[in-house]
Amino acid sequence: MGSLPHVVEDCLGIVQVFSDGSISRSEDFKVPMKVQDDGSAVWKDLLFDKKHNLHLRLYKPRSPPSPAADLPVLLFLHGGGFCVGSRTWPNCHSGCLRLASALQVLVVAPDYRLAPEHRLPAAMDDAMSSVKWLQSQSLLSDGGADEWLREGVDFGRVFVVGDSSGGNLAHHLAVELRRGSPGLEPVRVRGYVLMAPFFGGTVRTKSEAEGPPEQFLNLEILDRFWRLSVPSGNTADHPWANPFGPSSPSLEFVKLDPILVLVGGSEVMKDRIEEYSKRLKEMGKEIEYLEYQGEQHGFFINQPFSQVANKVLQNINQFIYKNSL
Repeated sequence: MGSLPHVVEDCLGIVQVFSDGSISRSEDFKVPMKVQDDGSAVWKDLLFDKKHNLHLRLYKPRSPPSPAADLPVLLFLHGGGFCVGSRTWPNCHSGCLRLASALQVLVVAPDYRLAPEHRLPAAMDDAMSSVKWLQSQSLLSDGGADEWLREGVDFGRVFVVGDSSGGNLAHHLAVELRRGSPGLEPVRVRGYVLMAPFFGGTVRTKSEAEGPPEQFLNLEILDRFWRLSVPSGNTADHPWANPFGPSSPSLEFVKLDPILVLVGGSEVMKDRIEEYSKRLKEMGKEIEYLEYQGEQHGFFINQPFSQVANKVLQNINQFIYKNSL
């Protein structure tokens, strides 16, 4: 008799991969965080992809500043190493509530399919699907659009914000949509905010090799996320993981909308993210890199009402204003 299947990959106790290739995803996992809600924003859920049963969450300020002012749209892509995470997680929900109220924007926070059941590019396909859904809503002039999107929304001022793996998706959306997002009319993406984007590579950076482990993240977890999310048989140098890997297409002649990169100074991935920003800047891309001293991964999304979060919101607000003119 053969031995019983045993666990070969355990992803934070949420996802387990067994020796026979089967996968178990816990439905009872409870995120050890509480929702932070000051009541200044409201929200609701909608189905945006019937084929894959994917939902998104809309957020808007409870009291917009002026009835005459249309709200910009902020598409928020959650993190989780492509393997875990959801719009419903307390940290993601709290962060989106804060973004909507503090920035006076309509937040669209879609879910996407997760690995290893759905390896990349499934998440990217779903992120693009959410953008197409937004475009379809903007074109429904007969009242078929959701009531929150029928009026009071400026589809010509859309910003994509991605946290961690969501930041990776935001980068790939920027590359795919190109400057001015042609073909999405009347939707116009004006810029991208990458919060500690989750990029990889087989060669360790200094902060990866020598930096102290973070509270919620270490190299073992990062490596596991890549093993489970990139196409089978590939490494962290795959183009979905490493924008500057040996087989990644050149970005030199790709016209990109403005990008704002935010990272904590004590993040394991800091050097990789800083190098990403430097290389794009050397290519002449419009990119700004901001480092928050002493902060670790998830410093905004895990504490969206903190002092450093207020600074992040100020920086994003300046980015939105500058790129809305």
